[in-house]
Amino acid sequence: MKRTIEVMNVEQGRPVKMWTEGVPVDEKAKDQLRDMAKMPFIFKHIAVMPDVHVGKGSTIGSVIPTMGAIIPAAVGVDIGCGMIAARTSLHASDLPDNLAGLRDAIEQAVPHGRVVGQAKRDKGAWGNVPDQVDQDWLKLYPDFLQIIDKYPILKNTNNRKHLGTLGTGNHFIEVCLDENQAVWFMLHSGSRGVGNAIGSHFIELAKKDMQRHFINLPHQDLAYLVEGSEHYNDYVFAVDWAQRFARQNRETMMRSVIAAAKKIITKPFTLDMAAVNCHHNYVQKEQHFGQDVLVTRKGAVSAQLGELGIIPGSMGARSYIVRGKGNPDAFCSCSHGAGRIMSRTEAKRRFSIADQVEATEGVECRKDSGVIDEIPMAYKDIDAVMAAQSELVEIVHTLKQVVCVKG
Repeated sequence: MKRTIEVMNVEQGRPVKMWTEGVPVDEKAKDQLRDMAKMPFIFKHIAVMPDVHVGKGSTIGSVIPTMGAIIPAAVGVDIGCGMIAARTSLHASDLPDNLAGLRDAIEQAVPHGRVVGQAKRDKGAWGNVPDQVDQDWLKLYPDFLQIIDKYPILKNTNNRKHLGTLGTGNHFIEVCLDENQAVWFMLHSGSRGVGNAIGSHFIELAKKDMQRHFINLPHQDLAYLVEGSEHYNDYVFAVDWAQRFARQNRETMMRSVIAAAKKIITKPFTLDMAAVNCHHNYVQKEQHFGQDVLVTRKGAVSAQLGELGIIPGSMGARSYIVRGKGNPDAFCSCSHGAGRIMSRTEAKRRFSIADQVEATEGVECRKDSGVIDEIPMAYKDIDAVMAAQSELVEIVHTLKQVVCVKG
């Protein structure tokens, strides 16, 4: 069935094309999209994915093509955040009956969460960085030196000690089963503390540039850097580095997860499919409608024709390995997940630990007050989200988690 694309025409701005049939869209998100569409350097139109919701800086679930400028707050501070998934030669029957040991082994192998306070070691960072992680860091270090030579404020950030670590919030590690009962490992994370520092610093530089040139904006988070300017070139270099850090971070964690699993699962196993590793908060140069443009995907995944991607649900819902259909109007993109329908504060107010226990029945995971903000009911219906983007991707595998590790 052909899906209807809602087109929101914006006075003194570009159109907004929305793949949101059958899913709720908050009016505040539409307001945020209208403000973005009024920026003079938007190319053609903004594409909106079905997981759309209000975000800091710009709307999550949006694809923002630009020419001649870039908006650092649209990329955000979780630069390069994304997913990696790998299928193994294992099947459900190869897993232990009690999955608590597997979850514990993964939690021991990958630093996660965060400890705040002076004189306290952050449990979400390495105390002593393992040799293998340091080998991965060496691939990134030369370009990091180039960044901090010009921006020394970025030196004393969590960089080396955050490589191969998970983080907090909606970041997770899962053991999943697909439609054939094959076992997958999947995780979600980004560029951690150093990416946050890079994003935050260049957002502030963009705001100062706007003030210096007396440019009025609908919202200060729409502050931009003009192509060819010093800050623009430096940001493009730094954001590319942060995206490479994020990709390496996921690969490093996946290696740790597999090693941990091999200590618990008695049957030897291999990875029988190349890992899918994709960003969903990032910017890169692409060609669309015959033009070279910068494409910022804020909570969206590249879905070029034949390209594999990952669309996770929530900690109690299905996730999907998908293949892109290369839809040109969507700038060859798809959603990055289910998308929130309520804030973390509202989820904590509305739901209880008992609700969390019920919603994650059959999943070996935390079921305490600290993860209620990630309860499945705080997210849109992933099935409705997938139906709304049937012209953007096709489903290759359907995954359901049996273990979920949260930060």
